[in-house]
Amino acid sequence: MENSYIFERTDHTLLSTKATNEEILKLCSEAAKYNTASVCIPPSYIKFARNNFPALCLCTVIGFPNGYNTTAVKVFETAEAVKDGADEIDMVINLTMVKNKEWDNILNEINEIKNACKGKLLKVIIETCDLTEEEKIKMCEIVSASNADYIKTSTGFSKSGATAEDIILMRKYCRTDLKIKAAGGISTREDAENFLKLGADRLGSSRIVKLLT
Repeated sequence: MENSYIFERTDHTLLSTKATNEEILKLCSEAAKYNTASVCIPPSYIKFARNNFPALCLCTVIGFPNGYNTTAVKVFETAEAVKDGADEIDMVINLTMVKNKEWDNILNEINEIKNACKGKLLKVIIETCDLTEEEKIKMCEIVSASNADYIKTSTGFSKSGATAEDIILMRKYCRTDLKIKAAGGISTREDAENFLKLGADRLGSSRIVKLLT
């Protein structure tokens, strides 16, 4: 695959709790130079990035990384991020709801957050490494029934990230127009190419630019 093809499908990511202004500016500069799909940065940096890069596609995370904030808090976070200039929202589901089989509550939360997006893209992180296969299939069904735009494998902050098996499962059980984002642990060019070939529409990675350049 051409580098440009991979860049255009990658959210160039920096979600470290110790990220500095200089690191965020460097990330944004690289994204602009290589035309990545977006930069994915902490909510507290959205306004800063927007002021410095008015035309850049900005993605941020909600309920990150644990997902167990209340729905009201996640909705507020989303509204604030959109107001500050976010173009895309990556939310983390409440895994306690999954373990308690609160399927309607999960669906309602996703749709409330989507409403708060005001038309911006919503990606739903289901943290596949913490789910059984049965739970993964159920989450594919729920996200497919929601108004979300993407289902996403991982935060990258748990015990492991995306796997080929996860992408194959999502492609099988999600509605055909629901897009897939693979994230977490993409450490080689071969990883990136493989996920795209298997059906991922977007990648989340902090390493792609360095790997390909």
